[in-house]
Amino acid sequence: MPKHSQHRRRGKHALDADDIAWLESTPEMASDDGPPEGDRWSTWDQSTPTEKGPRPYPDWLVTELAAVDTEHGILKTGKEADVHLISRGVPGTDRVCLLAAKRYRSAEHRLFHRDSGYLEGRTTRESRTNRAMANRTAFGKQMIATQWAVAEFGALCRLWELGVPVPYPVQILGTEILQEFVGTPDGYAAPRLAQVSDGLDDLWKQLVEAMVTLAGEGLAHGDLSPYNVLVRDGRLVIIDLPQIVDVVAHPAGPSFLDRDARNMATWFAAKGVAGADPEALAALLRREARM
Repeated sequence: MPKHSQHRRRGKHALDADDIAWLESTPEMASDDGPPEGDRWSTWDQSTPTEKGPRPYPDWLVTELAAVDTEHGILKTGKEADVHLISRGVPGTDRVCLLAAKRYRSAEHRLFHRDSGYLEGRTTRESRTNRAMANRTAFGKQMIATQWAVAEFGALCRLWELGVPVPYPVQILGTEILQEFVGTPDGYAAPRLAQVSDGLDDLWKQLVEAMVTLAGEGLAHGDLSPYNVLVRDGRLVIIDLPQIVDVVAHPAGPSFLDRDARNMATWFAAKGVAGADPEALAALLRREARM
């Protein structure tokens, strides 16, 4: 099994002594409505059944209503969203899990940097909302942010059930997506593919299998690169899916499919992986998508 260095996240570099003490403590219940420890009560019960991940829920996932969420810093910042590391656990027990909370930016911040191309076809039933989105009003931007969050959560659920290597989608609440943290138990994020140099032949095979599964469902990631693929224990995990494209329904679907193929095959070819041919991969994906 190849060994990959784990990279420190921003903010706190790992779960510190205070964090560990919280996990091992048995605090008394607070007198007000706030949690006894942590930053907020678990939001699990605030999401409807359709806003939660596929069943059966993983054994590691904490779903108890007595759980609290604790913030541990920012894992990643981006133009559209920031990703935070949180722990969700039941005080006084060993029930705890780490989650990545992806929070799409509010209306006053810049949203998706290529949203006009990806949003084509994503209209609502209300003309007023569609006009606001097209004109990028404050309300329209907020609706766009909501659409990106809903689209990404839906994509994660669908791909998880198809067996595509993506983080388990825990829940969505407004413009916050909670998903499986891809990293070590002490809070070190898995490296991006762009930072990995070992085991590339096997990683290429995993990637092609995942992309073929997507294409077979008529889908393309839409923005796939070595920077939104993580590697954990020699296994690929594809992340950042708000712009997933239906390559049949979208007018520019084939070009998104081809671009994903070129981006990934070109990178692997530059690393010396035999068989990593951009044109061959693009042709394979088009056949799988029946285009």
